[in-house]
Amino acid sequence: MSHPHPELKAAPPLPEGGLRVIALGGLGEIGRNMTVFEHAGKLLVVDCGVLFPEETQPGVDVILPDFTSIRDRLDDIVAVILTHGHEDHIGGVPYLLRERSDIPLVGSKLTLAFLEAKLKEHGIRPRTVRVREGDRRGFGPFDCEFVAVNHSIPDSLAVAIRTRAGMVLHTGDFKMDQFPLDDRITDLRAFARLGEEGVDLFLTDSTNAEVPGFTTSERELNPAIEQVMRTAPRRVIVSSFASHVHRIQQVLDAAHQHGRKVAFVGRSMVRNMGIARDLGYLKVPSGLVVSTKELEKLPDHKITLVCTGSQGEPMAALSRMANRDHMIRIGKGDTVLLASSLIPGNENAIYRVINGLTRWGAHVVHKGNAKVHVSGHASAGELVYCYNIVKPRNVMPVHGEWRHLRANADLAIRTGVEPDRVVIAEDGVVVDLVDGRASITGKVPAGNVYVDGMEVGGATEASLKDRLTLAAEGVVTVVAIVDADTGALAEAPDFLARGFVHDDATFEPVIPVIEKTLATAAEEGVGDARQLEQLLARAVANWAFRTHRRKPLIIPVIIDA
Repeated sequence: MSHPHPELKAAPPLPEGGLRVIALGGLGEIGRNMTVFEHAGKLLVVDCGVLFPEETQPGVDVILPDFTSIRDRLDDIVAVILTHGHEDHIGGVPYLLRERSDIPLVGSKLTLAFLEAKLKEHGIRPRTVRVREGDRRGFGPFDCEFVAVNHSIPDSLAVAIRTRAGMVLHTGDFKMDQFPLDDRITDLRAFARLGEEGVDLFLTDSTNAEVPGFTTSERELNPAIEQVMRTAPRRVIVSSFASHVHRIQQVLDAAHQHGRKVAFVGRSMVRNMGIARDLGYLKVPSGLVVSTKELEKLPDHKITLVCTGSQGEPMAALSRMANRDHMIRIGKGDTVLLASSLIPGNENAIYRVINGLTRWGAHVVHKGNAKVHVSGHASAGELVYCYNIVKPRNVMPVHGEWRHLRANADLAIRTGVEPDRVVIAEDGVVVDLVDGRASITGKVPAGNVYVDGMEVGGATEASLKDRLTLAAEGVVTVVAIVDADTGALAEAPDFLARGFVHDDATFEPVIPVIEKTLATAAEEGVGDARQLEQLLARAVANWAFRTHRRKPLIIPVIIDA
């Protein structure tokens, strides 16, 4: 198994006739999936998603893949292929199109519809190429064939990319539900046919590689959802991802069966379900869906609300209901159904919402106490099945944290792939397929690019560190008026503290420390205000740590008297 090496250098030029694969996101994390393929001087991008920030990244809206390594080659991009319409695969597209607006976007009907609605909000009119399973299209030197796969959103595709260097099969996000709600199964016949032709590099979804067996079929959720609709004494509030058309279809069917009306709550939910309905992916019995206004006239036991916020996102409808900050007031007898997974890192936020809702008297039904969610990703049994069908020559696990990538690599080896042909890469690691062998040859920059309000890439690791310091340790501003001639304090310094526990006398002991620092600086002839401020900040920081075991952010201000 080839492992990433921290000592990797910049990759050498790609050998003539070779194929280069670089993930700029999605390896070592769940989200911001983006893979760049290079061949014969041209680039093909598969997916361009976002990652949602963690608690250690305050103020960040989303995290983008790092476009640095392709920025001076934007004109070489022949297309961006989008495997499906989830945010972690399409959310970064508006930011890529800001850099070159006419890159062709390739995807299935629903994927492009979700993406066009998103681009409209950014004021971008894209060039799109609509494809469906079975289609084969050429983009520059890349010959792409699209294969149906089943996932937690309709119309998902895998893509087989044929080049002179060999064939790559990229699964996208997929599972192998044998009884999907839309009867569109993962096309294993196509996988087998491609395997017969010869798959030189297989990129496979690792999200559930640690989970043994097979992922449960979506249909097995029907009894639990139906039971909630049948037995709930008052309103049913369902929260789901705004793109999980299958899950929402199940909710609509069950509500209809038990004489309930349904209203969609939340901008993204209303928008996406409108799109899915218009395109025929969501089948809505007539008269079932009503506006929130019309709901007020109905008795509680006839009401179902479908909203966003299943991951505990603070601004989404469900969190606001839990905080009493929403027009919908949760009360005794209401049933809340969380029809989604716990994404790693969101557990605390989700339990906070569950506790909030329970406090107002709601009965909360979730993955922990009922069968109301199944994953959208293939478990180990399905992955092994695919390896045995495809018989790939080289394997590169994608889409997952380290533990998932490693588990997926181990599965490939157990099915007979040679260990030195299984490549575990990280974001930015360059994998070259040359003469039928895949190997790691170098790396390109691939950091986190933070979107902070309107600013892209403005927030850095350093500024986030400052924010965490502000949150945890507070801030102390020291204003010192210094006599320009002697370098001594002209009067006692002022201290303005926020979030640093203090009283009036707290800062008296630091005044001699400041005087000593200024005296030493004057002796050594340091007169530059900027240098003085740095010396002052360090002295006060050291004092704060020694006496209070605290590391506040120190802002020094020196004024010449």
